[in-house]
Amino acid sequence: MKINQNSIFAAKMKEKILILDFGSQYTQLIARRVRELKVYSEIVPFNKIPVLDASIKGIILSGSPFSVTDENALHPTLDVLIGKRPVLGICYGAQYLANHYGGTVAPSKKREYGKAELNIVKPDILLENISEGSQIWMSHGDTITALPSYFDCLAKTESIDVAAYRCNDFEQVVYGIQFHPEVTHSEEGKQIIENFVCKVSGCVGDWTPDAFVEETVKTLQEQIGDEKVLMALSGGVDSTVGAMLLHKAIGENLYCFFVDNGLLRKNEFEEVLTSYEGMGLNIKGVDARERFWAILAGVTDPEKKRKAIGKCFIDVFEEEAAKFSDVKWLGQGTIYPDVIESVSVHGPSVTIKSHHNVGGLPEKLKLKIVEPLRMLFKDEVRRVGRAMGITERIIGRHPFPGPGLAIRILGDISPQKVRLLQEADHIFINNLKKYDLYDKVWQAGTILLPVQSVGVMGDERTYEQAVALRCVNSLDGMTAEWSQLPYEFLAKVSSEIINQVKGINRVVYDISTKPPATIEWE
Repeated sequence: MKINQNSIFAAKMKEKILILDFGSQYTQLIARRVRELKVYSEIVPFNKIPVLDASIKGIILSGSPFSVTDENALHPTLDVLIGKRPVLGICYGAQYLANHYGGTVAPSKKREYGKAELNIVKPDILLENISEGSQIWMSHGDTITALPSYFDCLAKTESIDVAAYRCNDFEQVVYGIQFHPEVTHSEEGKQIIENFVCKVSGCVGDWTPDAFVEETVKTLQEQIGDEKVLMALSGGVDSTVGAMLLHKAIGENLYCFFVDNGLLRKNEFEEVLTSYEGMGLNIKGVDARERFWAILAGVTDPEKKRKAIGKCFIDVFEEEAAKFSDVKWLGQGTIYPDVIESVSVHGPSVTIKSHHNVGGLPEKLKLKIVEPLRMLFKDEVRRVGRAMGITERIIGRHPFPGPGLAIRILGDISPQKVRLLQEADHIFINNLKKYDLYDKVWQAGTILLPVQSVGVMGDERTYEQAVALRCVNSLDGMTAEWSQLPYEFLAKVSSEIINQVKGINRVVYDISTKPPATIEWE
């Protein structure tokens, strides 16, 4: 049973900024910049504007890949916004507002993309503490060629006459900017967002990790009462923090499982269970390695692997859940990027990874879902975890894919291949920790390639497996740069893997960025 978790948790916010999503690649960044000001922000599709309750202090219209002059341009219902709350349009949002109120938007003579300098032509609270000539980031194909009669231009650039504006009808607090303040290339963009959020919209900024924990625990207690919750843990950040919030709220009424699917890293099953000792969680370890290996035998297609793993997990979880006849809820570690992906402006995403939150399990078990973290980005989850005193060993853990090593073994799965990869990966990760590199990168892992290569060891020729090392830096996993690890370090890791893991004779390093490559290989 799916209930509206957004309304349950967000309703408790004292203040928030509503962000209307028109499909911009930067919409999540806008939300993150607002949250950096300790103000809660919520993204909704442009055509699903909620009732403006007292907690909504201001509204931001995002950019968009569309043009306001297109036949299929996205049209929000402005009447429910304008004059009700302060509004800031960014890029498409700014062009749409100008066009809607009688201004002119036309294709640029040349596409305006990249760095520009902002020249202030009229002082305004939106541009307070912004330097003359401040660097901004442009990314648009249209431009505002004429403003409505009762709008004032606030700033321009060398190439465009209207870079920022406001409505001079003081009963309608409307601003527009034709650049992207949310990206780091706009050097003082964060100040512009702060001016709108705090000075124009009047937000105080009291949304802290401690406040989130306190408010969420209260909400969970009201929502669940004395009923019982089941939750699968992975040993990762999201499920652990989610479980601890539930534990604070309902104590022993939370029952947790940690399933060994035979696709974990070396010693991970034992280490994760040990790490939960002393945290007070009511947790049971379930060894299901043989079952997962059996259903994966001969399966090579990545999506079929995911689906097979998901189905087997549901079967295992269902068997364990049957031992608790009075459970009403299923806890999940869903975080905000997953939520945004599923309610895009174009409807539900076409390809949401099949292993996300074991789809189908709530319906099969007839349980209601509770998702304590669905409002948070990954970095916010970590801050909440630290606020609750969760050990850094868990909070600082790299993201690890739901299907585990199954999507890091290219081709079919076997216990022998799992063992090979576990040993090689163990050497890589341990060396990252040993040489103080683990906490300086976002994610690292080893991939077992479906090829064998010729090698020489001693006086004998070998024909053994090859592995690829993958290590990336990222803020949120949406984009990633390959980590420039020292050559000496890579040489040491390669030498240890080849010398210590019988069956591997070649190591390569993946230097692909995301995009176009993904972080995982499958």
